[in-house]
Amino acid sequence: MDIKAYIALSLTLFTIGLIGVLVRRNAIIIFMCIELMLNAVNLLLVAFSKMHAASPAVKALPTYASDAQVFVFFIMVVAAAEVSVGLAIIVMMYRNIHSVDVNFLNRLKH
Repeated sequence: MDIKAYIALSLTLFTIGLIGVLVRRNAIIIFMCIELMLNAVNLLLVAFSKMHAASPAVKALPTYASDAQVFVFFIMVVAAAEVSVGLAIIVMMYRNIHSVDVNFLNRLKH
């Protein structure tokens, strides 16, 4: 597959996630869209890592090929921690106010 296809797919996934974050009001869907955006960036990182590993200039230094993939692994670990904390906050919010609407949280300020 060509790198342009990976860029197009990643851009499409990131755009869907960004539109979901900006348009939706449900906190669970917002978290899912943030995860979609993180996975789009991860896909692009792995694609560029594979493209960079295939270039003839990198054949002498094979450790550069896996650096981005290790970085993607750490991004996934941080995203999993973010989801666990975010879902705990959403569950507590639902227990207290019986809604997961983000706009309702603005009313709690006053």
